[in-house]
Amino acid sequence: MRSKTLASIAVTAGLALAVTACGANTSSNTGGSTETKTGSGTGAKVGVILPETKTSARWEGFDKPLLEAALKAEGLDPDIQNAQGDVQKFSTLADGMINNGVKVLIIATPNSEVGASVAKKAQAQGIQVIDYDRLNLGGSSSYYVSFDNVKVGELQGQGLADALKDKPQGANVIEIEGAPTDNNATLFADGQKKILKPLYDSGKLKLVQSQPIDDWDNQKGGQVFEQILTGNGGKVDGVVAANDGLAGAVITVLKKVGLNGKVPVTGQDATPDGLQAVLRGDQYMTVFKPIKEEAEAAAKLAGLLAKGDTAGADKLASGVTKDTKGSRDVKSVLLTSQLITKDKVKSVVDAAFVKATEICVADTQAACTELGIK
Repeated sequence: MRSKTLASIAVTAGLALAVTACGANTSSNTGGSTETKTGSGTGAKVGVILPETKTSARWEGFDKPLLEAALKAEGLDPDIQNAQGDVQKFSTLADGMINNGVKVLIIATPNSEVGASVAKKAQAQGIQVIDYDRLNLGGSSSYYVSFDNVKVGELQGQGLADALKDKPQGANVIEIEGAPTDNNATLFADGQKKILKPLYDSGKLKLVQSQPIDDWDNQKGGQVFEQILTGNGGKVDGVVAANDGLAGAVITVLKKVGLNGKVPVTGQDATPDGLQAVLRGDQYMTVFKPIKEEAEAAAKLAGLLAKGDTAGADKLASGVTKDTKGSRDVKSVLLTSQLITKDKVKSVVDAAFVKATEICVADTQAACTELGIK
């Protein structure tokens, strides 16, 4: 997998989008809107299906408003829906969009099987399909827009390695990974291994257990972590948590045993809850993935495909991602993410990804003041 930053993709650098990203992250944007069509009634129709809302706030709070703004800026007519983690609903939404004559379908799927099925049906009707954020293994989508997800895992691994560098030999690490049906979770774990496996092999760190969590279920993640911790005699020095939701579940358990703030925990997505945890010191780091850039890249790609400009689309999607199940290379736009520790939280606010008021609350205000976040 090759990383390709958005800054190096000239065609996306000129996008001028009227996107108020910080306002898009508030709770008022997440409630009761998933069944409402978002089309503007002008331009080529583009369907977008997002996977769920239960385990991550990003899909409704970030991706939906940013994709809507970016697609409209391209002169397209977006219809953005959320499958709420229901595979059958995902397929039904896709059928409706296909029958409604969308020119392009952008899909972030609950699993590769439904994604591959939807892509096959859409392509049979001459509709171009873009895998968004998650690659559907064994599928047939022509394009993929995401972050370099192996690199995301490397950042998580490096963050934990940095946090444990002064620990004695054999520091205990527990890994709480994402859903095994999500190819991204596999890529995150691959990236983590690049950094952590040599430390496990040398004995510097000791891997207690690595456990994937079905459906990215935060509650289950907390339960599994507690079971592993208990089975290890309550000993843990560091935790790899694949995203901020799982990190929050881990931290809840650590609070019960008085270890929060003493045991570094990784995360991902730079959610308001995750950033608050970083500011409090309960979570060591998160990964900031500029979703605005991801949405803009997907919208630009959709605009080119809606016009039939496959040469332009191929130029934009100049990266390559290996579909290991389908034994094929998928043309990709792969963006760059950033490791965020406490001292770098301000950069996420400065990027208008979240508002200071969302993360500077009673128990983090002192840290915000110290870091100049306002």
